[in-house]
Amino acid sequence: MGLTLTEKILKAHLVSGSVKPGDELSVKIDQTLTQDATGTMVYLQFEAMGLKRVRTELSVSYVDHNTLQNDFRNMDDHRYLQSAARRFGIYFSRPGNGICHQVHLERFGKPGKTLLGSDSHTPTGGGLGMLAVGAGGLDVAAALAGEPFSLNMPQVVGVKLTGSLKPMCAAKDVILTILQQETVKGGVGKVYEYFGPGVATLSVPERATITNMGAELGATSSIFPSDEITKRFLTLQKREQDWSEQHADSDAHYDRIIELDLGKIVPMAARPHMPDRVVPISEIEGLIIDQIAIGSCTNSSINDLGIAADILGGKHIPETVSLGISPGSRQVLLSADRAGILSKLITAGARILESACGPCIGMGFAPCSGGISVRTFNRNFKGRSGTGDAAVYLVSPETAAAAALHGKLVDPRKLALTKRDYSEFTEIDDSMIIAPAKENTAAEIIRGPNIKPLPLASPPPDSIQAEVLIKTGDNITTDHIMPAGAKILPLRSNIPEIAKHVFEQVDTEFYNRANKAKAGIVVGGENYGQGSSREHAAIAPMFLKVKAVIAKSFARIHKANLINFGILPLELQNTDDYEQLAVGDQLTLSAVPENLKSGNPIPVRNNTKNRDFFVTCDLSPRFKQIILAGGRLNEIKNR
Repeated sequence: MGLTLTEKILKAHLVSGSVKPGDELSVKIDQTLTQDATGTMVYLQFEAMGLKRVRTELSVSYVDHNTLQNDFRNMDDHRYLQSAARRFGIYFSRPGNGICHQVHLERFGKPGKTLLGSDSHTPTGGGLGMLAVGAGGLDVAAALAGEPFSLNMPQVVGVKLTGSLKPMCAAKDVILTILQQETVKGGVGKVYEYFGPGVATLSVPERATITNMGAELGATSSIFPSDEITKRFLTLQKREQDWSEQHADSDAHYDRIIELDLGKIVPMAARPHMPDRVVPISEIEGLIIDQIAIGSCTNSSINDLGIAADILGGKHIPETVSLGISPGSRQVLLSADRAGILSKLITAGARILESACGPCIGMGFAPCSGGISVRTFNRNFKGRSGTGDAAVYLVSPETAAAAALHGKLVDPRKLALTKRDYSEFTEIDDSMIIAPAKENTAAEIIRGPNIKPLPLASPPPDSIQAEVLIKTGDNITTDHIMPAGAKILPLRSNIPEIAKHVFEQVDTEFYNRANKAKAGIVVGGENYGQGSSREHAAIAPMFLKVKAVIAKSFARIHKANLINFGILPLELQNTDDYEQLAVGDQLTLSAVPENLKSGNPIPVRNNTKNRDFFVTCDLSPRFKQIILAGGRLNEIKNR
């Protein structure tokens, strides 16, 4: 039996374990990426390991999140990141050079390689035929140190594409269609691997749009083969030497196959406030809108901007709407200028925003109160836009531009345009990327006053006595746990300060309650911790003495982050016990290390209600070792 592309790349990088379903395996990581919202902690953690140089083939530090400089804090972080990159042998992509995933696709990604990034949308690299995985920052710091990355062998879901997209239907509509079918938790423990004759009809940026939003499925990764289309893309990037053919065997076995005829794809939209609340545009056509945003790491290539310019060229947006454009990279910005795209958009009334994450993370261009915002982004969680009562719809650039033209949602197929390929205008300029010094350097690492020491957890005691600090529902996101936005993101390198904002969108009294408690427990529902890879959603609760999260189930990255920072990820043995737990309940967990080692359920006594129940802690031997050491940094130091 042949191998899938996922299995081939994993086997080629295997350090330990096997690619048998469900087995834990460890793989060598070729490349890493970080961004400034997570990267400061990554390099503080790498510093703590005491190494002088990174041990990867290539690592890149990007600045793309915290680019709004209201005071010294973000700029201080940027100076720290640049100095750390110089010291440790890391490429540094300066502020303004673009969004990490777009730039990495253009300038660094290589088919067949492994990429680990401290951002959940790292699987964007799968559009090039890489096995790209998002992870918490500490896992990335360990990879920088040469440590292998460990995971359970995911199921490989084959997505067979046939046919080709009709005019004004887009790759964004493809992934929205899959989200409609699979849901935001349908991809947990899975890799979505695309194959079939329809693959050849999609460009690399279109493939990257699909793999990017695989993160919204909860998937470990998504991947396309590397073929002649990939070779053309890399040739345009003047990187043809980086191309290699990558594909599954013709007799590869997939755990499940989804068949998708691209010719039947129609324009779609994800309604507020979850990426899987997807309907055809035809069902909500006519919705009056206030704001349109085109860009983000999902849809900001030159062709995404090009179709918007073609729709709006020679026209002007209504006075009732505001249109913001975020080019994905400086390369896209320069190329779009060369192609005449920018002048069309500006003349039509668009605002050209910085080549950065910006509005996608609530960093500027927030909607009005109660506003309807139509965006080409990947997430529409409540409050993520920066406006708590705004309603965000996720759509393709075609649909977004059509909405900007009419001031309401319309089916873009009514415009009867054909998407033009603007890639011939690609302009290469790497002057905003600082290459690492070739030799080890004693360059000074610059720290501002907002950069505080990294807190560490302690090994779990025999008995944990703690108070239930909060009880959440299903699909709680890391945005709920640790919000982003212009107010909070500058605190990413200051755990004592950022901890004051944990769960503030859900319960404004959480911080005070946690501060008063000797120890705390969080109770959650299904798919707890979905969304961003931000490890602050684990570090800050750990700083607030949260000892465990008891939930029905966990999202992959957040579960690993909890373990890395010494918080027990516990699942209810009987989910009916969820209903019996309430804020303020005093719980006692008994014989914790003993039951962790044996794999037996941990008995829990609800002292407030005189009830007993059991929780399980399904951990691999490696994860057990980490949690028993009180987190991964302690475990690495112990070794």
